[in-house]
Amino acid sequence: MADTANKSAPTPPRKPKYRKTKARWHPAMQAIPVPGIRRMVNLASTMKDVIHLSIGQPDLPTPKHIIDAYVDALHAGQTGYTMDAGLPELLVALRDYYSKRYDRKLTRDNILVTSGATEAMYLALSATSAPGRQFIVTDPSFLLYAPLIRMNGGEVKFIPTRIENNHQLDPDEVIKAMGPRTFAIVLNSPNNPTGAVYPRSTIESIVEECAYRGIQVFSDEVYDHLILDDEEYASVLRCSVDLDNIMCISSFSKTFSMAGLRVGWVISSQATIKSLRRYHMFTTSVANTPSQFAGVAALTGDQQCVRDMNNIYRERRDRIVELIDQTPHMTGYKPGGAFFAFPDLPLHVDGSDLALRMLKETGVCVVPGDAFGESTTNALRFSFSASVETIEEAFDRIIPWMAKQNF
Repeated sequence: MADTANKSAPTPPRKPKYRKTKARWHPAMQAIPVPGIRRMVNLASTMKDVIHLSIGQPDLPTPKHIIDAYVDALHAGQTGYTMDAGLPELLVALRDYYSKRYDRKLTRDNILVTSGATEAMYLALSATSAPGRQFIVTDPSFLLYAPLIRMNGGEVKFIPTRIENNHQLDPDEVIKAMGPRTFAIVLNSPNNPTGAVYPRSTIESIVEECAYRGIQVFSDEVYDHLILDDEEYASVLRCSVDLDNIMCISSFSKTFSMAGLRVGWVISSQATIKSLRRYHMFTTSVANTPSQFAGVAALTGDQQCVRDMNNIYRERRDRIVELIDQTPHMTGYKPGGAFFAFPDLPLHVDGSDLALRMLKETGVCVVPGDAFGESTTNALRFSFSASVETIEEAFDRIIPWMAKQNF
């Protein structure tokens, strides 16, 4: 009995140890910020009775002849892949349309069709950004550019635009910023978030200097048809001597209210397009096929729908400018294009904090300026891609609320 009592209890079997795994993201992922737009919209989705002046997409219906072309393509069985460069009919339509619009001889080999302008800009920037290469970007600017450049080792040099100059880009300031490491400049006119439309003199000065120095020009022209005043639009396609250092990017999203159909393009030299096609085949391969047929209808059909939409945006622009002028603690200006206004708050006011409180206390969702740059933390972006009645209802809430703020 004693021997039995002295025996130690059997050792319980050991549980196997499993190594805790962590997501092994590429360090470049740290360059991607949490988008300020998405942060506000996600919060707004949990609330009731929210008025959105936040999202940068058209609210107007896609013209019927474009929808019909999309549906007809589906019924005709056009649901397979196209050529990697794009649907041949669309390449021809883009060639003819832009050759005529900007008085420049283009060929199909100058064009690559992509899954929206976002993929086009992704291809252009990620294929060229590298350590030691500096990219000049306006501040504020669309939130896509700087993260893509930094993810691939490039350096961003910001050139601020200012509300006292209606957020116009100063070409002399841009040229002075160019140095031996400057590889490219990213232009966006009409600009998101400011709505500024750069005049031909500005674009020509910058493009000419870039050609002389061998600097690349990436021009985001997705709002190229949303020109709200009586002025000629200055595309780099019109202002450049040749396309050797130019990549012009646009899409159907804004012009024809086709944001969800996801068709964009790059126009550049034949050599550039040939290289980008190889990269494109390993990203999205091809753009949406029925959407490309819809794009043919958009370019070759009656353009009155574009003029009608512009008239609506112009009326909204004029009204929101009036309402911003009536709002305490806001300083506005008259944007010339797109569908954005970007008023300033007092210098010491945190626009992100104010936008958050405004959403919670008034139910109006706008986007803080720090979503678009480092020098505009005291600004707010208002999208007037909403009816005049909706805009007026929003400011019926904003104006008395802003009057109570003790800045």
